[in-house]
Amino acid sequence: MIEVKGFSFTYPTGSRPALCDIGFEVGPRELCAVVGGSGAGKSTLAGVVSGTVPHLTGGTAQGAVQVNGRDLADTPLSGLVGEVGLVMQNPFNQISGARFSVREEIAFGLENLGVPRDEMVARIDPVLHDLGLAGVADRSPYELSGGQQQLLAIGSILVMRPTVMVLDEPTSQLDAAGNALVFEALGTLKEKGVTVLLIEHRMERLARAADRVLVLDRGSIVANGTPEEVLADERLEQWGVAPLRYTMAARRAAARGLWPARRPLPVTLDAAAAGFGETAGHPDRGDRR
Repeated sequence: MIEVKGFSFTYPTGSRPALCDIGFEVGPRELCAVVGGSGAGKSTLAGVVSGTVPHLTGGTAQGAVQVNGRDLADTPLSGLVGEVGLVMQNPFNQISGARFSVREEIAFGLENLGVPRDEMVARIDPVLHDLGLAGVADRSPYELSGGQQQLLAIGSILVMRPTVMVLDEPTSQLDAAGNALVFEALGTLKEKGVTVLLIEHRMERLARAADRVLVLDRGSIVANGTPEEVLADERLEQWGVAPLRYTMAARRAAARGLWPARRPLPVTLDAAAAGFGETAGHPDRGDRR
């Protein structure tokens, strides 16, 4: 579980705080998405929860960040290996280059911790299976597609059995197929009991996958709620976040009385289809509901 209380952070060369008095909690097995415009503080927040900020960056911090009750300010990065995993934007940057196969790459972290071979095998095979990598286990990591490489990066962290995973825009450099693979893997993480903090800009997939959404704007949390509550908020554009096309279409329809008044604005295709289905062929029904 992640718990952030009154946390502010300024980089050593920063003229203003990158994060300003933020507070939130993410519970066990919860997938919490973080969205916001450029410079909102999303990657800084990912670094804070993973422990790299301020341990590696330096800077001035106030407030508290805890993972499973452990205060990250008092915990060295070496002490977080079994607690928190970080997956970055470019999977190529997380491949060690020291191993010749997917299986060996996933084993790399365990080898560094001195995990016995039998236990390594017992951990690696389920991860390969769960992430759909069993069929390419003996291939070079550099022969994989971008989506598969990102799954490999996730698997290399997952095999360490962290309770929390932070993913900083893991689909930003992937095509549609790779994007789908990563979001399928996020479902696997939740099934394994992992708490997920996801920095992401692919709003349509977030609307379906996330349990909760935070919006960051200029270092502050300006919205915190369910995807239905947050992603339909008419202030999204003010916060630098592009609204979903389903929401925009329904909002325009509602202005003309063509959206059921009792139905929330949609953030998914299914919700949009259901709402427009109610008024299909009945242009005046939206006013009567």
